Amino acid sequence: MRINEFFSSFIKIHILHHCLKEEIYGVWMMEELREHGYKISPGSLYPLLKHLEEKGLIRSRIEQLGKVKRKFYRITPKGKKELTSAKIKLKELIGEILN
Repeated sequence: MRINEFFSSFIKIHILHHCLKEEIYGVWMMEELREHGYKISPGSLYPLLKHLEEKGLIRSRIEQLGKVKRKFYRITPKGKKELTSAKIKLKELIGEILN
């Protein structure tokens, strides 16, 4: 499924939020997003993760788990700044919309 630009921003914030709390990996993130009503395919999620990494917002490391290689993602200092900024803007917007 191709995600639209509007929800793409929500998904990026969601990813940064979880990368701040702990290391994540793609399959886990797809399941987490699904719990929040986002149906995102690997063909949409992995390019999004790659884009966030190219922008310097997250970084990855690869770990060999038996026969499986898994890529783990963590937030960077730049990503933390972006997330903090996004939270401020979201709070402002939600306050405006819900009042």
